[in-house]
Amino acid sequence: MKTFRKIVLSSLCGLLFGAFAAVSFFVVREIGITMGLLEENTNQQTLEPQYWEETVTVPLPDAVEDKTEPEQMIPVLYTVQTDVTKVVDEVMPAIVSITNHLTYNYYYYTRDADASGSGIIIDSNESELLVVTNYHVIEDNNGITVTFADGSDVAAQVKGTDATRDLAVIAVKIEDLDQETLETIAIAKMGDSDSLKVGEPVIAIGNALGYGQSVTTGVVSALDREMNMDNVNGTFIQTDAAINPGNSGGALLNINGEVIGINSNKIGGSTVEGMGYAIPISAAKPIIGELSLKETRELLPEEEQGYLGISGATTTAQEILYYGYPEGVYVAKVYEDTAAENAGVRQGDFIVSFDGETIKSMQSLANKLCYYAAGSTVEIEVMRQTARGYHKITLEVTLGSKSDMDRE
Repeated sequence: MKTFRKIVLSSLCGLLFGAFAAVSFFVVREIGITMGLLEENTNQQTLEPQYWEETVTVPLPDAVEDKTEPEQMIPVLYTVQTDVTKVVDEVMPAIVSITNHLTYNYYYYTRDADASGSGIIIDSNESELLVVTNYHVIEDNNGITVTFADGSDVAAQVKGTDATRDLAVIAVKIEDLDQETLETIAIAKMGDSDSLKVGEPVIAIGNALGYGQSVTTGVVSALDREMNMDNVNGTFIQTDAAINPGNSGGALLNINGEVIGINSNKIGGSTVEGMGYAIPISAAKPIIGELSLKETRELLPEEEQGYLGISGATTTAQEILYYGYPEGVYVAKVYEDTAAENAGVRQGDFIVSFDGETIKSMQSLANKLCYYAAGSTVEIEVMRQTARGYHKITLEVTLGSKSDMDRE
């Protein structure tokens, strides 16, 4: 019991000493603050969110009155715009899908098929809506159908083509369009491809794979790329924006929604990923202007169509390679007293052009004749073999009628 009392007594003494020391410390601190010997610490530690900023040195603008310091450190925010919805909303009504109804010729049979492409509405007149596309999109067609942004389908006619630049202009009759479609469509704004810079962002819109309009984005990978492929030559814009089959004839746009190129899947194809090509709009404008002024020709009934009066065959790639034949239609026979004979066409000639448009196959020539009435006068170009090789000759032909061929 004596030991327990000693422990309790010691504990009470410790508590009293601790209380006395705490009171003494508090009193001394307050006296020190009152007398100015100590400073009161009112800082409180708080958790604040941390930010990272980049600061750059920039000159003060002229409007600032206090110019005691020539430069000032200010935070600068950099942003990258990836949302192109506004551009797409504005331009999509000017882009159309094109369906080429054509016939494939094989050795023993033919097959009808449809091929898909794209086009850009570039202008209109009192009776027509003009659409630019690639030549290969509407080549060898038996008919063309244009699908607008509202889903309406309308037949179109070829107005003019330039095969060497892979360009074509087709026309849609305004009278064939209903009011709702007319209110939906838009005319595309033309840009300036000469002012483009490598690395500039671009947007491609087209009927990819024939599934309908789709959008891809990228940058200008290179300018003035020289290409000579499948008889298409010139300088082109290279981009990493995806350009797939069906995109041909669609628009390559800058960030302002202006057309700066016409996409062509034919140029370069899909052999390498991330390398698409487009025809620069500044180079295409003069050609498009000329093609737009040509007469629009409509498909004629068979009894009204004109005839040349020949039997012919398409030169194959092997014949061109091994024998040096010109690409076009080989004239196997010229029938007597027909338009071809009267114009001076000879057996062994190669027809390479009809009314200023390139002819690459017998089917292409037959399709052209479907739009020209008997009695029409046109120019054709033939390659004729001479002692010094093949020589191009221009002939003027007045087309015959079906009755002339029936007699033959």
